[in-house]
Amino acid sequence: MTYLSKLAAEQAGDALYISVLDEIRARRAEFTALRYVPQDMVAKLQRIGVYRAFVPARFGGDEKTPAEFCRLIEDISAADASTGWVASFGVSATYLAALPPETYAAIYGADPDTVFAGAIFPPQPAETVTGGVRVSGRWSWCSGVMGASVVGCGIKVAGEKTPLPRMAVMPRAAVRVEDTWNTIGLAGTGSHDMVVEDVTVAPEWTLIRGGAPSMDDIAFRFPAMALAAQVLAVVALGAAREALDYLVAETSKRGSITGAPSAGARPYVQAEFAKAQGLLMGARAAFYDTIEAAWEELKRTGDVSPDMKVRLRLVASKAARDGAEAARIAFVIGGSGVMATGHTLGRCMVDAACVAQHAFMGEGTWTSAGAAFFDQPTPPGYP
Repeated sequence: MTYLSKLAAEQAGDALYISVLDEIRARRAEFTALRYVPQDMVAKLQRIGVYRAFVPARFGGDEKTPAEFCRLIEDISAADASTGWVASFGVSATYLAALPPETYAAIYGADPDTVFAGAIFPPQPAETVTGGVRVSGRWSWCSGVMGASVVGCGIKVAGEKTPLPRMAVMPRAAVRVEDTWNTIGLAGTGSHDMVVEDVTVAPEWTLIRGGAPSMDDIAFRFPAMALAAQVLAVVALGAAREALDYLVAETSKRGSITGAPSAGARPYVQAEFAKAQGLLMGARAAFYDTIEAAWEELKRTGDVSPDMKVRLRLVASKAARDGAEAARIAFVIGGSGVMATGHTLGRCMVDAACVAQHAFMGEGTWTSAGAAFFDQPTPPGYP
């Protein structure tokens, strides 16, 4: 049994879509060795609509729903989690809507397939000068920066009182990328350090990350921080899906080298595989059901309730945690061969585990969700 997302099923006749997914799967070892997704593949992600998914039609975008976009990222992540992670930053078109409409138009009106990458923490001090703010500093974890044409970095302007960070947006050519990304998981995301030296950014090219949008498109009113967590969490669901599909496919075509029954005939493998499938099925159902319910609520009422916002964050944490656990179970029951460097099950397990390490879905988010359900204080930006 394999999971084919609703989007993939709808696009099964789309030769370009299927061919891009196949190429990603065939080249994932290359991306791991490079430690980033190369420009030719970023261009193919653009062609299948990754970066214009949330861009309004008036700027040439596709106006996808959050669930449609997450299904797209899940499909890509099943082919390669690192590529899915990089593709997930197509969500940037939603939070950049906090820029003035004229600035947004200058970005996406010129090219609805604009690739954006950013790093926020820790926000670096920025000095107010004639013409805007002068930005300098170093930011780590700038995923996808190798393929971006526009970038953003977190800043703290003296005297400004806001619980959420401000972001300065500038051309990719204005920054220097330092090769710092050496990891055991999500190795192909190219999440290097970004260095900015004395770049003046005009006020209209800054925004509050997670702040109110300047335009009223419905996608821009979907809870920004919840969506930011969901597009990352779904990468773990894709990695787990790949691991379980791999187990079924491999078990059907090879026997044990010791002469023992094939893995699929062993009761302990059957039981553990079923547990992993159950985890993934439950996480996926809760994830997509909640996102779609929130979208319907937003369309019906013009807003998303506080309770629903918490649930949106909670299902992201659950997707990341349960996806990682399902991939771990697949690794355990995969046999001794999975220890080989680059093995599909080892890669899926580590990639999914790294998704669950992200601050948006980490251990603290469970406490934050519980606190919110009891109307207790939560950290800034949550939910």
